[in-house]
Amino acid sequence: MPLTLDAIRALLPPDGLFGGGEWKWSPEPLRLSTAEVRQISSLGHPLAQFQKSCNQLYRRSAAGKEPAWIAELLDAGKPTWLVDVQRDPALADELPRVIRPDLLLTERGFSMTELDSVPGGIGICAWLSQLYTQAGFEVLGGKDGMLDGFRQLMPDGGEVLVSEESGDYRPEMAWLCNQLGEAWSVVSAEEFQPSAGNLYRFFELFDWESIAEIRQLVAAVKSGHHTLTPPFKPHLEDKLWLALLWSPALKSTWRQMMRGSHLKRVHGVVPFGWVLDPQPLPPHAALPRMDAHSWQEVGEFSQKERQLVLKVSGFHETAWGARGVFIGHDLSQPEWQNRLNAALDQADEQPWILQEFHEARRIEHPIFRPDGSVEMMQGRARVCPYYFINDAGQTILGGCMATIVPADKKKIHGMSDGILVPCMLDESAG
Repeated sequence: MPLTLDAIRALLPPDGLFGGGEWKWSPEPLRLSTAEVRQISSLGHPLAQFQKSCNQLYRRSAAGKEPAWIAELLDAGKPTWLVDVQRDPALADELPRVIRPDLLLTERGFSMTELDSVPGGIGICAWLSQLYTQAGFEVLGGKDGMLDGFRQLMPDGGEVLVSEESGDYRPEMAWLCNQLGEAWSVVSAEEFQPSAGNLYRFFELFDWESIAEIRQLVAAVKSGHHTLTPPFKPHLEDKLWLALLWSPALKSTWRQMMRGSHLKRVHGVVPFGWVLDPQPLPPHAALPRMDAHSWQEVGEFSQKERQLVLKVSGFHETAWGARGVFIGHDLSQPEWQNRLNAALDQADEQPWILQEFHEARRIEHPIFRPDGSVEMMQGRARVCPYYFINDAGQTILGGCMATIVPADKKKIHGMSDGILVPCMLDESAG
């Protein structure tokens, strides 16, 4: 049965799915080619192995077995007690159990802008997957893939800790827990009192100061009274890894730590990047791929040369929702230079990275007008597959959600002008 706007609105949960915002609706999922679906279906394991290697590289650096600058860079701006926690041997092998890459749909294939280990949208993707499956579409992950994936994180039930900072996501997580059953619930992270049980942390670690009992919670996790995912490892919430992946100084290290085929797959979706470091280069050196000897020269680049994206790395309130992202060729020359200089000035306490800009390709997708009629929208899309890692270390695709925004938007994120839909295979496309 074709979806109508009235039918979608009637099926929305009473408390909605997202606090403080909404989006547009579409009568059908985003259709992906066979090659794109094949890539999404097989990308989860290499990305999980990349994150595992990041964790190992950090720990080896902290232990003096790899260059010390790696851990020092990733610890910049973080409180000493939290650094001590992520170095604790009791948490050595703990990794996030849900990862979500943000993949731009470009003319050259997928381009990954982030690997999120505390991803929003789990409940929304689950609801959309059910909605469009019931309408007859075969969405990636199936009708219950997201629910099944999240259930395996806490098979006997548990509590989802949502902070005020993450409060907009409370409705979707409440709906998700309601679907799973009485054993699952959403609780306030600020008011939580550690005791025992399974926990899912739905707040970024930069927000730790608002959680009064956070140190007691850490102690309860280390003692085994609580199981918790994602773990207390702020270095895994940094975008720095996307630039460190391309560091010439770590080229051989990555080859040693990752299987060649996995490393090739990750390199294939991550744009080339640089860590912003104000230290001057030796007279004979240059920034890789920049043809520049200093960041001052980069600050003087012409608009054509500024096909670059400046991003705050993480552990900061602007590190999500595209608030800490600046596209070089969209800024005036003075704005670009000021943004770049400000990022360099913050390097000691708040790292930034720079990446090559890959533009999402233009697509057409149907959208409901306010009166319920349908028109075609010229847009650009970001595809977000959700991968769940089970107890056996297998990476399973639970679902895949697309954000489609008007074509004049350079940044793709949740917005009132955008569409959220699940993804499906277009069998007519190669």
